[in-house]
Amino acid sequence: MTITTASFGVINRAAPGAGGVSSGGRTVLITGVSKGLGRALALELAKRGHTVIGCSRALDKLNSLQSELSSDHNNDHLLLNADVRSNSSVEELARAVMEKKGVPDIIVNNAGTINRNNKIWEVPVEEFDAVIDTNVKGIANVLRHFIPLMLPKKQGIIVNFSSGWGRSGAALVAPYCASKWAIEGLTRSVAKELPDGMAAIALNPGVIHTEMLRSCFGTSASHYQAPDTWASKAATMILNLTGADNGASLTV
Repeated sequence: MTITTASFGVINRAAPGAGGVSSGGRTVLITGVSKGLGRALALELAKRGHTVIGCSRALDKLNSLQSELSSDHNNDHLLLNADVRSNSSVEELARAVMEKKGVPDIIVNNAGTINRNNKIWEVPVEEFDAVIDTNVKGIANVLRHFIPLMLPKKQGIIVNFSSGWGRSGAALVAPYCASKWAIEGLTRSVAKELPDGMAAIALNPGVIHTEMLRSCFGTSASHYQAPDTWASKAATMILNLTGADNGASLTV
């Protein structure tokens, strides 16, 4: 599979002069915002009065999410069509975010994918590459372009979504496990590079009924909590993270 840069565009443009945190709320950037955990978290944060900046490759799903976000009468949300796998796309994303919103208070690196259940020697090379490109390189691209924006004020919380399988192992999903183990190590290392006041956290969201879980568990995935139920707990936890949590590996 050839990795291509998605087209880049603003789905919802902030009002002129909206250059930072909306009054009474935080500005939260969420990657992979168009479905699953990212979408649920965006809706929960918007409901609580926070400003959402979201990116995804799926333009149609971004349009759908925009309609839901608009229902809270907050026109300050910003959705962008971008591909975290592409360094140049993330560079353009960072430029647009700075122009429209300023530096985010919180970044949630949620975008991720998983291989179809298979033994490692039977996983197609394109599938393995897609997992690493999204789950590891995607987060690295975001860190590369957004951390320098946060450094001058020495403020900002970065949440890198890990997994229980980033702290253990499981058969048939070795590429996914490898990517999440990488995120645990990457996060701990980056945490040592950040100044006081900033934080990088590896967060295991838990087991939630999403497309990715259905890929692994099949119909039994429906036995687990729904994303909107999870989002209520996750939003509270993420909003309460501070610089004191730098380097931690936490679980919702």
